[in-house]
Amino acid sequence: MITFKLNNRQTTFSGDENLSLMRYLREIEGITSVKNGCDGQAVCGACLVEMNGRPTFSCATPMKKAAGAEILTLEGFPEEFRDTIARAFVKKGAVQCGFCTPGILTRTKLLFEKNPQPAKDEITRALRFHLCRCTGYIKIVEAIELAADALKHHQKIEIDTKGGVGKRTPKYDAYSRALGSSPFVDDLKIESMLFAALKFSDYPRAKILKIETSEAEKIGGVIRVFTAHDVPGKRRTGVIIDDWPVMIREGEITRYIGDVLAGVVAESEEIAREAVRKIRIEYEILEPLTDMLQAENSPIHVHEGGNLLETTRIRRGENADKVIQESAFTVTATYETQRVEHAFLETEAVIALPREDDGIELFVESQGVYEDQRQIAGLLGLPKEKITVNLVPNGGGFGGKEDMTVQGPAAIFAYHLKKPVKLRLTRDESIRMHPKRHPVHMEYTVGCNQNGKLTVVKARMIGDTGAYASVGMKVLERAAGHAAGAYHVPNVDVVAKAVYTNNIPCGAMRGFGDNQATFAMESCIDELCEKGGFDRWQFRYENALTEGSMTTTGQVLRGGVGIRETLLAVKDEFYKAKYAGLACAVKNTGIGNGEPDFSEVKIEIESGNHVVLHHGWTEMGQGVHTVAVQMLCEETGIDPDWVEVKVSTKYNAPAGMTTASRATSLVGNAILDAAKTLKKELRTKSLKDLIGNVYHGKWVCDWTTRPGDPGEVITHYSYSYATQLVVLSEKGKIETVYAAHDAGKIINPTLFEGQIQGAVHMGLGYALSEALPMEGGFLKTTRLNRLGILKAKDMPEVVVIGVEVNDPFGPYGAKGVGEIGLVPTAPAVGNALFQFDGIRRRRLPMNPKNFKSQKIK
Repeated sequence: MITFKLNNRQTTFSGDENLSLMRYLREIEGITSVKNGCDGQAVCGACLVEMNGRPTFSCATPMKKAAGAEILTLEGFPEEFRDTIARAFVKKGAVQCGFCTPGILTRTKLLFEKNPQPAKDEITRALRFHLCRCTGYIKIVEAIELAADALKHHQKIEIDTKGGVGKRTPKYDAYSRALGSSPFVDDLKIESMLFAALKFSDYPRAKILKIETSEAEKIGGVIRVFTAHDVPGKRRTGVIIDDWPVMIREGEITRYIGDVLAGVVAESEEIAREAVRKIRIEYEILEPLTDMLQAENSPIHVHEGGNLLETTRIRRGENADKVIQESAFTVTATYETQRVEHAFLETEAVIALPREDDGIELFVESQGVYEDQRQIAGLLGLPKEKITVNLVPNGGGFGGKEDMTVQGPAAIFAYHLKKPVKLRLTRDESIRMHPKRHPVHMEYTVGCNQNGKLTVVKARMIGDTGAYASVGMKVLERAAGHAAGAYHVPNVDVVAKAVYTNNIPCGAMRGFGDNQATFAMESCIDELCEKGGFDRWQFRYENALTEGSMTTTGQVLRGGVGIRETLLAVKDEFYKAKYAGLACAVKNTGIGNGEPDFSEVKIEIESGNHVVLHHGWTEMGQGVHTVAVQMLCEETGIDPDWVEVKVSTKYNAPAGMTTASRATSLVGNAILDAAKTLKKELRTKSLKDLIGNVYHGKWVCDWTTRPGDPGEVITHYSYSYATQLVVLSEKGKIETVYAAHDAGKIINPTLFEGQIQGAVHMGLGYALSEALPMEGGFLKTTRLNRLGILKAKDMPEVVVIGVEVNDPFGPYGAKGVGEIGLVPTAPAVGNALFQFDGIRRRRLPMNPKNFKSQKIK
């Protein structure tokens, strides 16, 4: 019997003394402020509690160490502190997805007890044990400073929830997320719920000779072991191509270490995982293909049709080789970018439960509930109307939750068992399974004339899309479509190939191919300026896209082009700095390329002070719920406090995947459409008079063109633009990043700043240190602290400059900025470092950390 105090209450525990304190708090006490971000690695800080007055990682603390201890979680902190620090985080915009926030609030209490008025460097030092993938830490530091001041003077921090477009309205649900009371999927509990675990392939490429499950089935508490034979519908899924089996059959060949061979459902997650370890697989181990440069000509075929997924070609203007010969100055160079892990703090989780009509309902954290609905219907062989998918706002996505991981197996298990089933991935499993950022090999030639006008871009790109397509063909298509960057170039010759290997699949990640191309192009621009003796700022300004300019694909821009305005915003700082690097960027809004971008909404009047807004976009920290409410309230005058947002397929307000920086513009336009009638009726009636009414809105862009289509080229309906300036100190350390971003009309300045700061943090990591190393198809590490993610103490000053050049198609002129925030960062860093030491950096990361690890099998 273990006796201790929990939140000032005497408590006893008579279970397994080696059970982690985190699991005890979450599973037995039902405390949701303690989050599981790293599954015992003790590196993310999400599980932090106070034990005997000291910070303690509960994920790595066994219950036997709790004997006689006094344990406090956020729920047990003094109410004044809880309220003040939560309000500070809400006020400053320090809560994005919110998964890391309760742990950071716990750290803040302990910091204040040592020093009630900590300096900035003391705060960042205290945060060194915490990871936040959303904010870039800047607003977190500001929130802690605000809380310290408020507590010192016993002042209540006022939060104004009113306000429409252009106001600093606090993030939707931010207060409860800060305190950990707003649930994520893994926080949910359903009566009679069972638990599942998956058996993954031990090898990247092997023939499965036999799957032996008998020993697993003997374990007490095991309900059933599932294999590929239990899939009732079609076994392969995919966002674009159905090439990804939900489970591999005997006799088939695995394609990567994240392939699922079997699944176990049991009375507890612990039993399910024990049973998975008892499953015996007989393999014929085969040589994997892991080098993307060898893929096209390799005798090893990852898929029967060969290893070339897709080729994108863009050729316009004169013959590129001829123009290169005629150009006054040219630069030819090869660039390499790395595989990167998204490292969202919340790993994948799902709950699937049976419906009364033999359908399935799911609670997911994915980036597209309607896409999940489509794919799961296929797996189960059911009409999609029998699949309900409910969004639980997630703990970060960044593109990594576009592809299904746990949803399919959980749906199959619940379908057969007619019981609710929860399936979650550990941190190791998450890194093993979901797609990453593409490593890309790029060979570039860029030319200009004697006067510094760009004449030609010739690029050849190969991207490693790994074992399955995911959205790899579109990532390389996007890389090709942004190959000339933010500049008008009259002659373009680009070939980009996505190839299969036996590495972990690569798919969507913030920037979506644009990062890689921009790193190469902007590096070439600086080198071209050096060769020709051109001023680096002026060269960019003279060649920048303007209205009437042509993008890489040949699209003529018709308005809302703000790249020159972003250059002007950093001009003075550029010329003042001794060591500075510039980079410009353009990023599409919307998928385009002939695919429709669409959004539907419903505004439901439930009472005189309760309005429900239904849409189909995923809230993952970026603030889509917030800006949606702001736009609704701007149009109708409804109090924001009265608006609830729901995302579920049951309400039939479809949208595409939450990707391509399009959610704000698409949901906004749909809201404007729906609000027309409501706004008119509110002139003569009250909300109470309209109870029961539902107002529908829709916006569709179906006029973009596919590559190669005849006629005018319209690749995307909109773009956003940016210039970033990286300034170094006398010692070559990054001192300040100036991020000037044309966002059109900025709907919420606080959210805008947070998005850019968080993106710059991710971009600096991409530039300097982040990588997910693999060898022979195996991971070299799955530890979050070995992926090169920057900590709070590593962050320089980030000055966000909002530039508002209205977009002709955006609501109020708004543009999406979720992705572009890190597109120019890496080349700006590289160009700054060259000014300091004269070394050209053509490979990312530029300053990789040592990865002390062993293969994960």
